[in-house]
Amino acid sequence: MGGLLFGLGGICGLAAFVCSIIILIAAFKDETVKGLLCLFIPFYILYYAFTGFKHEKKGLIIGGLLGGLPLCFLLQIVGAFV
Repeated sequence: MGGLLFGLGGICGLAAFVCSIIILIAAFKDETVKGLLCLFIPFYILYYAFTGFKHEKKGLIIGGLLGGLPLCFLLQIVGAFV
């Protein structure tokens, strides 16, 4: 059971990583400074995602980022104790 939870946590983490890369690429396309800020300043990527990120599936990408990370951590922790 713990292995399954670790696997699901890994998939959620991978989904959040892909969503953050999509936002990061858009930030670099917008302005190089914004891309560097997203890369080096913690939580600036969330600010940029809500204010400057323009994509046809913006809600899905932000939801994948904000939902994937906590779910990844939760599944990894629960999987460690099961």
